Amino acid sequence: MGILLRGGTVVSSQGTENLDVLLTGEKVAAVGKNLPAGDAQAVDCTGMLLFPGFIDGHTHFDLEVCGTITADDFASGSRAALRGGTTMVVDFAAPDKGETLARGLERWREKAGCGTACDYGFHMTIDDWNEGISREIEDMMAQGVTSFKMYMTYPAMMIPEGDMYRALLRLRETGGIAGVHCENDGVIRELVEDAKKNGRLAPSSHPRTRPAPLEAEAVGHLLRLAQLADVPVVIVHLSARESLEEVRAARRRGQTVYVETCPQYLLLDDSVYGSPDYMEAAKYVCAPPLRKREDQDALWEALRNGEIDTVATDHCSFTTAQKRAGRYDFTKIPGGLPGVEHRGVLLYTYGVSAGRISLANMCRALCENPAKLYGCWPKKGVIAPGSDGDVVVYDPAANGVISASGQVQRADYTPYEGWKTAGSIAQVYLRGRLAVDHGQVLETQGRFVRREKGRL
Repeated sequence: MGILLRGGTVVSSQGTENLDVLLTGEKVAAVGKNLPAGDAQAVDCTGMLLFPGFIDGHTHFDLEVCGTITADDFASGSRAALRGGTTMVVDFAAPDKGETLARGLERWREKAGCGTACDYGFHMTIDDWNEGISREIEDMMAQGVTSFKMYMTYPAMMIPEGDMYRALLRLRETGGIAGVHCENDGVIRELVEDAKKNGRLAPSSHPRTRPAPLEAEAVGHLLRLAQLADVPVVIVHLSARESLEEVRAARRRGQTVYVETCPQYLLLDDSVYGSPDYMEAAKYVCAPPLRKREDQDALWEALRNGEIDTVATDHCSFTTAQKRAGRYDFTKIPGGLPGVEHRGVLLYTYGVSAGRISLANMCRALCENPAKLYGCWPKKGVIAPGSDGDVVVYDPAANGVISASGQVQRADYTPYEGWKTAGSIAQVYLRGRLAVDHGQVLETQGRFVRREKGRL
């Protein structure tokens, strides 16, 4: 027996239309007006918005950072994702230095195999480069891991720029795509050393040692390497207006550049680091750090006009006890914010409802573009016959308030404590099955998604 979602407003990248949606088995069987229910269970969705399941292309579950492990593993993180309307995450398989890519993927598949509630895929982190890893790129592609991550900072994960260039050439050959964390590591280290030498150890030193020009410089540097290699790249978690200018310059040269940002860069600013309460300031330590209000305005404008392609979370959660590890040294604060549970309602409330972006913009950034960019379109990212039955039923009239006390993710705080929401998520369907009902996460089993080569 199927499920007929009747009378809702289906959202796509083209706009909205009042349509019924029939889910049969794990798929969308039909989309149209006045569909007959037959033996399907009819669900009244009058007044509701029906989005394709959201895709979060940037999460970090069960990851070791600063000598601790993220508060959310795949079980808790995926349940939080589902509660927030995210039916698929793409996490990062991260081999240790000297390990093969195959070993890194094996370890992450073991982690995800223990009760992941939503569907999932992996980016493969490249933190080393040699002939063996070059050969493995094709093996990863064959296993449905078609996107890769490289770092321009963090000594344990970054690779020399010559190796990065060789990796980009190899991805051009194989059809893979790289997402890159862009910050100038050498200058950051100099600024950190100066801050420590002068006793500036509070969280307020974090944004001062990772200023926006160092992100913009690294973005420009990467894009010149990508120009020479003649390969598209993804700038992950772009946070600053100056970085957008580097992307615009590359696009004017004819380069293909994809841009991801995150809710924290759209909604939070660096004033939080000035709190006299150490723990309050430490909660917001992430990299890149939060920026200025003018950066927020620039990002919203770029999202509205299509210059930003996706909004992911970079979900990397820690408890306040874990954040306290850097009480006397800001460099020891594990960096990252929780966000996978609240992304959808935040983007609807402070984007769509506030008049900053349209429903179509929201659908492109959370559904269609990540599905296309990461090689799972039209299986994911759209409500259409033959696609997976992943549907988010959003009730724009059911206003709420975000609070850590009611969340599923294991961090004991949220950066959005007390924020009011315009509406809330009523139900979430994962492959045709009810997965979330008015905030209650039901028992589901996520699957690994083998992805194809992706491009917008």
